[in-house]
Amino acid sequence: MNPPTPLSSFFTFIFFLFITPSISNPPSLSLSTPSLSRSNISVTITWTGVDSPSQLDWLGIYSPPDSSLRNFIGYLYLNTSPTWQSGSGSITIPLINLRSNYKIRIFRWTESEIVPTRLDHDHNPLPQPKHLLAETEEFGFGSGHGSGYGPDQVHLALTGERGEMRVMFVSGSGGESVVKYGLSSGQMDRVVPARVGRYEREDMCDAPANTSVGWRDPGFIHDGVMVGLEGGKRYFYKVGSDAEGWSDIFSFVSPDENSGETIAFLYGDMGTSTPYNTYIRTQEESISTINWIARDIEALGDKPALISHIGDISYARGYSWVWDHFFNQIEPVASKVPYHVCIGNHEYDWPLQPWKPDWAMYIYAKDGGGECGVPYSLKFNMPGNSSELTGSRAPPTRNLYYSFDFGVVHFVYLSTETNFLKGSKQYEFLKKDLESVDRVKTPFVVVQGHRPMYTTSNEVRDAPIREKMLEHLEPLLVDNKVNLALWGHVHRYERFCPINNFKCGSGPVHVVIGMAGADWQPMWEPRSNHQDMPVYPQPARSIYRGGEFGYTKLVANKEKLTLTYIGNHDGKMHDSVEILATGKVVNGKITILTTNEGKVNNVGKGKEGKTSYLWYVEVGGVILFSVLVGFFLGFMSRAKKEVVTNKEWIPLKTIEEA
Repeated sequence: MNPPTPLSSFFTFIFFLFITPSISNPPSLSLSTPSLSRSNISVTITWTGVDSPSQLDWLGIYSPPDSSLRNFIGYLYLNTSPTWQSGSGSITIPLINLRSNYKIRIFRWTESEIVPTRLDHDHNPLPQPKHLLAETEEFGFGSGHGSGYGPDQVHLALTGERGEMRVMFVSGSGGESVVKYGLSSGQMDRVVPARVGRYEREDMCDAPANTSVGWRDPGFIHDGVMVGLEGGKRYFYKVGSDAEGWSDIFSFVSPDENSGETIAFLYGDMGTSTPYNTYIRTQEESISTINWIARDIEALGDKPALISHIGDISYARGYSWVWDHFFNQIEPVASKVPYHVCIGNHEYDWPLQPWKPDWAMYIYAKDGGGECGVPYSLKFNMPGNSSELTGSRAPPTRNLYYSFDFGVVHFVYLSTETNFLKGSKQYEFLKKDLESVDRVKTPFVVVQGHRPMYTTSNEVRDAPIREKMLEHLEPLLVDNKVNLALWGHVHRYERFCPINNFKCGSGPVHVVIGMAGADWQPMWEPRSNHQDMPVYPQPARSIYRGGEFGYTKLVANKEKLTLTYIGNHDGKMHDSVEILATGKVVNGKITILTTNEGKVNNVGKGKEGKTSYLWYVEVGGVILFSVLVGFFLGFMSRAKKEVVTNKEWIPLKTIEEA
């Protein structure tokens, strides 16, 4: 071998001096674990070697891993890591089981490459996958609970039959699954089969639900019914199979007809949160709602309860993995108490829906993201057999209207998205159901639907549907002495007086409870001379309203029903109303007179905020009032004054005060 010449040595020196520094190692990605054991386990993604980092460099989350680069399920910017400017960093995110593996990719993106027409739900530019820097290997969920085939997303529901409880869950396989249950976790010796179903991309009615961007395999939906349950007993259960894995062991307290008490947690428009950005807005506040309710359920001990979610359930709007996030988020509570729902516009509405009268042309639009009620209809199974054909290959829409007794309350659910006018199947159901309630067994009747019959928000688009509800449904509620009507859709809390045709007096107490998570909402009804300012003080029929996220809790016995509004920022009461079985309404904001004809009349309204009164001030006021006009009122109306108990009210800023 010839020794190197001086000339060759010179070129070698030049190569290493000038050429080698320009050849840098490409960026790299690594994972903290190649396998996840269950949903909501976090994985840390670490990157190194990103030259000249850009503020817009981003990390894409893909499932299935072979998805088109434009069809990510979510993304995060690398600048969320405190060390991103060094070209290295890490991000930790919890992932859920989508029954398919994941792959993580990082991309270079600059402001000059923003595409003005490619926007998310908030009109922010979606990142572009033009410059791929690095990607991980495929990774996913291992064997057992939460595996690609094992059970996940467990939730309960009543069947409407005594001694039964339904349990539903999702798996990655259509194999045989069962429910094992019993009175102790060590002796779950009763077994019932779980039937299985699913839906396909072709069942979706419109984009994005039926496109490669929005569609992901939903897995197989399993449905089993535990039977022969004794009332008021705690049962333990698990779902799955030896072949495909078992869930954790959960427990619930079965309904007890003889307890004389009803406890329920009620809200609308909650949605779900995702640990990454995606094509649509998600609802971070929904996490707080579920956490506070979990606290309240734990505090109940061995008392049965239920949850009622009245429309706008997940806000998936055609992006199927958002449903998976929703069911994983509610599992800690929905596996312990029955979770009941009614349909909202974001589960159903699409341009070709079957019932779309002329007056509703601009009400029923594209809010369902092309789902046309399919995921909602199959992922839940509510009592009754209500359904409407979709006019396509999609299966009929179910879970539209139904009712059941729970303790001392008769709960009724209706659909504001399908025909409710006189002569419709739904109207006839509601009429027959309300007329046949046993008020000895269930002295209280609570009706629930999505779009409100009453609201003072500036939701002008829905005005025609409210007019039809007042014309066709309100007489049913008033004539059958419904105590409480609960609505969502408006993402605020608002309680009305007992109302009929906009007049305080006889009629149900209407409450809008759409404040569980969704954060967009028109302002309250504007002033006639200042359209940018809300009416203040609020209209007399609106007793209390506020913008605090939260939920309501219903507690009832044979004599009294109490509905309490609990705020998410502190987990405490912000408003409350009491309704007596006699029909009287008592609360700390309004004093109600009940005449000998059984009618109620609004005789005083307090301001929103703290209204704690000393008893002697109340008594003194009553005596003074009686001296002045007591004889006259007593003779003319023979009214009895309902004494308001002292309450401590937590002050809350309304929208107009904020």
